[in-house]
Amino acid sequence: MNGLVILCVEDEVEVRNAIVRDVEPFAQICRIDEAEDAADAREAVSQCLDAGEQLALVLCDHMLPGESGVDFLVALNDDARTRLARKVLVTGQAGLEDTIKAVNRAGLDHYIAKPWSKEDLHAIVREQLTNYVLDNVADLLPFVSVLDGARLLNAQRDRGRHE
Repeated sequence: MNGLVILCVEDEVEVRNAIVRDVEPFAQICRIDEAEDAADAREAVSQCLDAGEQLALVLCDHMLPGESGVDFLVALNDDARTRLARKVLVTGQAGLEDTIKAVNRAGLDHYIAKPWSKEDLHAIVREQLTNYVLDNVADLLPFVSVLDGARLLNAQRDRGRHE
């Protein structure tokens, strides 16, 4: 394991299980964690950071009990320890105002409308994790077989030229 974490935040158990199942291929390079609401997600993030792991990707629903998913993502973006995490809103119920808030204040990286296709989710997760790894990880080679291998190998080659 490379110390990277994908956090799936969704209050509906069946939907959360579907997201976790759909991102399972990425378990080769990331630990997959899940939370049912923002408070549970904060605890998961705290445990991740305490363990010295990096929060690489958050897949978050908007309509959560208590604090909204967008507000949770804004809080992640406001925290220097989690600001670099890639943030994806997975929802069918965010209105225009909430979506704008997510883009402008949460540093939203992508929006996925429910229902999603497994192929689309894989492509988005692969792209977002590749971006995270390129920006935040020194050794790209462990990720080549799972993420965008061509981009990672090109970046690794370019890094080698500049050393």
